[in-house]
Amino acid sequence: MMDRRKQNISALPSLRELMARTDLQARKSLGQNFLFDLNLTSRIARTAAPLNGTIIEVGPGPGGLTRALLLESDAHIIAIEKDRRAIAFLSHLVEAAEGQLELIEEDALKAPLWTYGSAPRQIVANLPYNIATPLLLSWLQHADAFTAMSLMFQREVALRITAPHGTSAYGRLSVITQWLAEAELVFDVPASAFTPPPKITSSIVRIIPRTAPLAPCEQSHLEAVTAIAFGQRRKMLRASFKKYGGKAMLADVGIDASARPQEIPVEAFCALARHLGPAGLLGS
Repeated sequence: MMDRRKQNISALPSLRELMARTDLQARKSLGQNFLFDLNLTSRIARTAAPLNGTIIEVGPGPGGLTRALLLESDAHIIAIEKDRRAIAFLSHLVEAAEGQLELIEEDALKAPLWTYGSAPRQIVANLPYNIATPLLLSWLQHADAFTAMSLMFQREVALRITAPHGTSAYGRLSVITQWLAEAELVFDVPASAFTPPPKITSSIVRIIPRTAPLAPCEQSHLEAVTAIAFGQRRKMLRASFKKYGGKAMLADVGIDASARPQEIPVEAFCALARHLGPAGLLGS
């Protein structure tokens, strides 16, 4: 039998009906594209199962995904929103949730999500496209604080996050993400699902942080070597790393000097970071 909180939420007017009564329209400056289809948002929520502990949502907007998370779980849900119009709009949902939903007015780029709520802790969010990558990289620096992340990106970014080495989409974002987590593209979301519809397809990516990085190295050193390598991705590595020892140095690390960066697995980049970083060469 459905509990009272879920009955309260199910009895609320539709989001489209509520939106028609307010001035809450998506703002391009905030990267907002709203989801109203409860079937779709419920599918996104189920992707994040098991939904327990603390669920953190970033940018709930009018609350389409928030409703689904409340209906699909009994977890404590913390929603981070900077748009005061959306915060006012969501007051009805906070009331209906009877303590299950906590709404925090905060800029997600500044919010220490890894300290919010209690473990187990995961993030489920339809991310604003314009800040999605820096948000992911920030959270990955505290990957051990989260059990999982189910995040929506524009499809191009999703493909970069999940790309294996040897493919054209593989790059710095692939290396850093896969060093710290396992990432899987779960399904695509068409532009027509959003209001207003963006000009691109979106994708849900499921990210599971590793208990330990894939291979040992300092993150700053890994970021530095991937910046050098992928800054000139059409060049062979011996050219990109010429000032650092070129072909001989790469041979010492066990990397084919004639390879291009997209051909190199994460573990090899870690070996390169371990070789160059402690020597102080990456700052030269």
